Amino acid sequence: MDADLHSLSRQLIELRMEHADLDSLIDRASVMLPLDELQLQRLKKRRLVLKDRIARLEKASDPDEPA
Repeated sequence: MDADLHSLSRQLIELRMEHADLDSLIDRASVMLPLDELQLQRLKKRRLVLKDRIARLEKASDPDEPA
């Protein structure tokens, strides 16, 4: 069980780091001229997918609250 929690927390850390990297990349890409709209949309879509994965993992790692 500890190995599962460790790997889950490690996955969360890695996903959060990737999400932060994408934030930075999107910020830089949005000020570059000429603006590559297609690439920007792909980056934003990838960031959203990561955000969803992070939310699912956080929900899975949180214990259920007692009734």
